Amino acid sequence: MTDVKRDDAPPATGGADAAQRDVANAHTPFPKGRVAAWIVTLLIAAYFAWSIAHNENFGWHVVAQYFFDPVVIDGLYVSLGLTVVAMILGSVLGLLLAIARLSKDTLSSSLASLYIWFFRGTPLLVQLIFWYNLSTLFPTLSIGIPFGPTFASWDTNSVISPMTAAIAGLALNEAAYMAEIIRGGLLSVDRGQFETAEAFGMTRIRALRRIIIPQAMRSIVPPTGNQLISMIKATSLVSVIAMADLLYSVQSIYNRTFEVIPMLLVAVIWYLLITSVLNVGQGYIERHYSRAERRSGATKPAKDTEQVLVPAQEAGQ
Repeated sequence: MTDVKRDDAPPATGGADAAQRDVANAHTPFPKGRVAAWIVTLLIAAYFAWSIAHNENFGWHVVAQYFFDPVVIDGLYVSLGLTVVAMILGSVLGLLLAIARLSKDTLSSSLASLYIWFFRGTPLLVQLIFWYNLSTLFPTLSIGIPFGPTFASWDTNSVISPMTAAIAGLALNEAAYMAEIIRGGLLSVDRGQFETAEAFGMTRIRALRRIIIPQAMRSIVPPTGNQLISMIKATSLVSVIAMADLLYSVQSIYNRTFEVIPMLLVAVIWYLLITSVLNVGQGYIERHYSRAERRSGATKPAKDTEQVLVPAQEAGQ
């Protein structure tokens, strides 16, 4: 009886070829293109840094001389103070505006929408100049009953100083943006949370304070951090109303010394340092509010495994 050779039998291969095709011997190819891109990028960055460091027109000795100048430091304190006050007032007013806009009351929702529309639709610089020149429209500010008696009145120029104009302009403008940020965060919470709170007899204010706002913070914090960073830069606009902030301080120095570029570099470096610190702080706060999400994500695979194992065991039975 003769052996019949099958045509569909796999061809015999050598041991060397089989070893080359073995998955155990596979390896990631060397990323030549990526390494070349890194080398080119580092060379360009090094040349750019060397050119800046050795360019005498930047006046780095002047930058070092005035970096900790008392006038510059005082302006830095003013910028930081304006940022803190404007963000606090803007956040509080923005929270009230967000709640009013989400309200079922038509009057409250309409007034909040009108406020947000106006302050988001006009440039911040125009608002600052408007507040600073408010006395041209209203020479006196008064408190009283409309079309009735006046209880107290003040001269507008004595009330609206560069400081009050800067705080009013920055805070009222920031409130419009914070209102939309907070409203988006509140809408990110499931509507069932409100219904559950009402079922337990909670008032709307208490439900917002104890249940809704803590959950919405995870969506509110990241854009609020961006707004804080934008605010520290927006304070430079108050220099147009003679507010002695950081930019105004360096301008007062280079108007005297004519060292324009070095003094602007002083302001730029200070702004970069502050925003870098704020970026680090924002990262810590975001990780703090995302802990619950990470914990829920860590337990989710275990639940999925149980759901897969139970049908498998039932099928085996």
